[in-house]
Amino acid sequence: MGFSFDYLFQGFGIALTWQNLFWAALGCFIGTLVGVLPGIGPVSGIAILLPLTTVLPPTSAIIMMASIYYGAMYGGSTTAIVVNIPGEASSVPTAMEGYELAKQGKAGPALAIAAIASFVAGTLSVIALTFFAPTLARFAVVFGPPEYFALMFMGLSLVISLSGRALLKGIISMALGLTAGLIGQDPLTGAERLTFGSVTLTVGVDFIAIIVGLFAVSEVMINVEQRLTSISKMEVKSWMPTWADILYCKGAMLRSSTVGFLLGLLPGCAPSVTSFVAYDLEKRASKHPERFSRGAMDGLAATEASNNATSTAGFVPLFSFGLPTAPSMAVLLGGLMMYGLQPGPMLFIQNPDFVWAVIASMYIGNVMLLVLNLPLIGVWVRIVRIPFYILGPLIVFCALVGTYSVRFQTFDIWIMLLFGVIGYFMRKLGYPIAPMVLASVLAQMLETSLGQSLLISQGSVLIFFTRPISAIFVALAFLSIGRGVWAQVKAKAPEVVTDDADY
Repeated sequence: MGFSFDYLFQGFGIALTWQNLFWAALGCFIGTLVGVLPGIGPVSGIAILLPLTTVLPPTSAIIMMASIYYGAMYGGSTTAIVVNIPGEASSVPTAMEGYELAKQGKAGPALAIAAIASFVAGTLSVIALTFFAPTLARFAVVFGPPEYFALMFMGLSLVISLSGRALLKGIISMALGLTAGLIGQDPLTGAERLTFGSVTLTVGVDFIAIIVGLFAVSEVMINVEQRLTSISKMEVKSWMPTWADILYCKGAMLRSSTVGFLLGLLPGCAPSVTSFVAYDLEKRASKHPERFSRGAMDGLAATEASNNATSTAGFVPLFSFGLPTAPSMAVLLGGLMMYGLQPGPMLFIQNPDFVWAVIASMYIGNVMLLVLNLPLIGVWVRIVRIPFYILGPLIVFCALVGTYSVRFQTFDIWIMLLFGVIGYFMRKLGYPIAPMVLASVLAQMLETSLGQSLLISQGSVLIFFTRPISAIFVALAFLSIGRGVWAQVKAKAPEVVTDDADY
């Protein structure tokens, strides 16, 4: 069934009832809290609350669950910006730019730009979802294991640009991340590797523990060493960005919304991947790439826009084909089936009221989240002024609670502390952290799609070059690597000094 304004208006009529408005607002509020608390994330938030929604009608329940999902993607930027704790892998580029801005006294504008970018991306993505859901979903199903491997390989090629001028150190950082991601069981055979006989290690190392350790714990250690009195010693100039800031980030928001939405259609391509891709593309497109990693407002806008665009795009294959693109979508799929709603092409025909009410609620939810987040900026900004002897222990406590709450294993806390120490020494020795994070996130997806592809081709690597889409991604990956290496060589080439007296 194609798009019809009649169905959309009917959906708004259902979504604007006071009951559904209440559940949408409650979901946005809970989602924001889930996003702010490090380590919990949208998956845990939805999974914990899903059984409680059984008392609600199906439409109200899914509206609330969807609101929690994109609300958590909104809220994840807060702690990343103000205290350098990315609760999700997708918030790592946000922390890289936002925390630097916070240390410069620009926490308020950074939080506002993050909220505005999320709103713009969310709204544009819902419009695309409204008009093109069935058509775009067909694009997602042509992706098989070779295409996913090529896409993940292209993502891994971003390590070149994320390493800056320290290419060798960036590759070492990536290798450590890949090694950490391979600990546990082989995803295809179930064989144990790098467990050293430990039963605990068979479940693998959770990347949230790695991220929180590398960023939050190592940052606290650095600040203690420097005897920092507060995160920002600079006077907070304003709580909101200027029009010049917004206009400067306009292109980044539009570009990253497009990238995030298109990649978000692909099952397995979660915000943790698309945020890095959008961040790298924006760095290449920026007129001032030297600002990146030092507090680039457009870099911050890019990662937040791609985050929320990817979140919304996941509803396209979920509704149209019943394909969950991320763990959060898998939980929502369980919710749909719990109510006897079978996702797929027939969902639009048999349950149009439900589908269009949920889509209409996303328009409303984006406005709710903007209204909810902008007034709270003044509260979050004050956190960077709290004396560090109070804030430091609070950061460590939040990191401990957030890490433990993911899998409820004490082992994850030890992993977090270990990577906190590793992150501390990496910073001291000039090793970039972002390549390790990206590699640990991509490791298992890369390995799974590689194994499946080789099974299909009976061991031939030519499968990645004979299929058009995978060949394009592989070519783009090699172009990215080649361009990055050339830039490294060119940057390190000695300058020719001429003597004016010779002329």
